Amino acid sequence: MTIREHNNMQQGAPRTLTVYRQKDSLGAAEDLDFALALLQRVKTGAAGPLLRLYRPEPTVAFGQRDTHLPGFEAAARACRQLGFEPLVRKAGGRAAAYHQGTLVIDHLEPHADAIAGAKGRFSLFGELLAQALRDAGVEAAVGEIPGEYCPGEFSVHGHAPLLPERRLKLIGTAQRVVSGGWLFSSVIIVENSAPIRAVLEASYAALSLEWDPATAGAVNDLVPRLDVDAIEAAVLGAYARYAALSYGNFSSLLG
Repeated sequence: MTIREHNNMQQGAPRTLTVYRQKDSLGAAEDLDFALALLQRVKTGAAGPLLRLYRPEPTVAFGQRDTHLPGFEAAARACRQLGFEPLVRKAGGRAAAYHQGTLVIDHLEPHADAIAGAKGRFSLFGELLAQALRDAGVEAAVGEIPGEYCPGEFSVHGHAPLLPERRLKLIGTAQRVVSGGWLFSSVIIVENSAPIRAVLEASYAALSLEWDPATAGAVNDLVPRLDVDAIEAAVLGAYARYAALSYGNFSSLLG
């Protein structure tokens, strides 16, 4: 479903989102926990529909299944040795890595029957984010590529115009649904892919999980002129076609 088709289906008042830019990380674990705290506020009406954008501390977010593998403790040690904090997230599949060359987008909305539209949101926002990358000049599409880390049907990948066979996973998405609301988190790897590839290689080796390290990359591996600020602008441009955007002070969410 395209953004236009989605919006044509909506009834009632125009959709709105308040954008909060988080200038500084709260800490690796604290950033993940804060998203869940926001979800509790949104579902009760204490906060309205919102987008939170930030650059995270170096983190490897493991899935719940990873913790049951014999090599999990060794994987966690490898992360720390490479300067990444190992954490376990409540949403998502296998281990994913990110750092300050990454843009994280937490999108939260109240919804009376949040579970009903869960798969549709993966499709809708995967395409929204792929379009944002295309707007910025990246050849991007939705879909899992063979051998990618933390594989997902609605991952977003990109390729170099002259090397279409070289595809890189650029965006991973995850969703948490509760009674009364949902949280859709997207991680865009924009700059400095080498440390991410290195920590994923170490982590997946310790977990004895097979993957292809050549699929791990960043936006500026494909379009060198792009940085996090440029991708943030493109993402907000794409979201402006989904909803009317206003801007709030992030510090107001901390009270």
